[in-house]
Amino acid sequence: MLARKGLLPDGFLLTRLAEDQNQPNRSHFRSQRARFITKTGSCNVAHKNIREQGRFLQDVFTTMVDLKWQHSLLIFTSAFLCSWMLFAMIWWLLAFAHGDLEPRDPDNDPAPVPCVTAIQSFTSAFLFSIEVQVTIGFGGRMVTEECPVAIIILIIQNILGLIINAVMLGCVFMKTAQANRRAETLIFSRNAVIATRNGRPTFMFRVGDLRKSMIISATVQLQVIRRTVTAEGEVIPVCQLDIQVENPLRSNGIFLVSPLIISHTIERGSPLYDLSAQSLATEDLEIIVILEGVVETTGITMQARTSYTPEEILWGRRFVSIITEEDGRYCVDYCKFGNTVPVRMSSLSAKELDQTQGVQEGTSESQLQGWGLVRAGRGGFRRGGRTCCGSAPQPWYAQSEKQQKDAEQKGQKKKVQLEVIGRQVEEDGLGDVSD
Repeated sequence: MLARKGLLPDGFLLTRLAEDQNQPNRSHFRSQRARFITKTGSCNVAHKNIREQGRFLQDVFTTMVDLKWQHSLLIFTSAFLCSWMLFAMIWWLLAFAHGDLEPRDPDNDPAPVPCVTAIQSFTSAFLFSIEVQVTIGFGGRMVTEECPVAIIILIIQNILGLIINAVMLGCVFMKTAQANRRAETLIFSRNAVIATRNGRPTFMFRVGDLRKSMIISATVQLQVIRRTVTAEGEVIPVCQLDIQVENPLRSNGIFLVSPLIISHTIERGSPLYDLSAQSLATEDLEIIVILEGVVETTGITMQARTSYTPEEILWGRRFVSIITEEDGRYCVDYCKFGNTVPVRMSSLSAKELDQTQGVQEGTSESQLQGWGLVRAGRGGFRRGGRTCCGSAPQPWYAQSEKQQKDAEQKGQKKKVQLEVIGRQVEEDGLGDVSD
């Protein structure tokens, strides 16, 4: 639909079709998981066994706005028909009570003045009811001053007709100006990726705005929905955890003038800290993306939503660049909006990577501490044949203590050597005596 209206290029839809064809078998061997937010942003939650239905009638306007178009039009049409029929019955009864429906002989005395002229049947009363409520006024039927009750009924019908018109126009305006309509031109990448950025595993997805009118004060929120078990054994089927969006400004605000890659660095404390390439296939989680902002043209707050399941998260891939500079301005190629390329990345989780790096660092430090320190010039020390600069020279008493220890070690070595030589001499002497 967007391509027919000229909002999306044909290449963008072809790219989406290519993405779907590249992964045809992933949904076959994996069980279909239920998701809370669909790709279009609607909530996939069914409410059952609601006994307090009267609460919806207390908020009639919101209920009418939330209804589907066919249901709303059916209600408005029924309201108009019922009101016309009701007041037609009232006008007919008024004419019958006043005697306006009795046949008159035109040759006899003139008939009395009726309450409403030109009403001879229920059909004419129904037509008069429509003329009164929608203020058409063909001029053939009108209320006279003969019956004060008719004037009161006329006022009541006009007020009721204005109320029905106001409610109908308000509902139609709110349904056409809903914030989710603006979200139709906000697009998210079909897949999210996990790749290394600045040496850390990072969760990333792309978002873009097809309209030239901007979203003011746009913010992005990420939440992880997963099944958790507390320390007491309580099972929480839906546990919502917030994810911090990577932003140099330390906030979730974005300037959505062009498609952006929203990232989340997987660190200690992140809900994705234990996620690895192997566990991603069996993980039961859903990452929800919520983009909120103010529409520049209307000033209405809008919200766009989407979600990513484990099947839609690609490990070891990153998005390609789609922004180029041509003729002094930036151009966005939406044909490559969801394209990704593979990158070299470890299949371990961020937690396992931190533990591996910690073991390596601990081994290297222990090895360095076991090496002897030898004076290697001014302000430097040699470790294992390599020279490393010290932060400050050693004091004189430290050097004297070191010299004493070295002398003691040398003396012990010499003593051991003398004892060994003496034993050898004694053994030689005993051998001569025995001979």
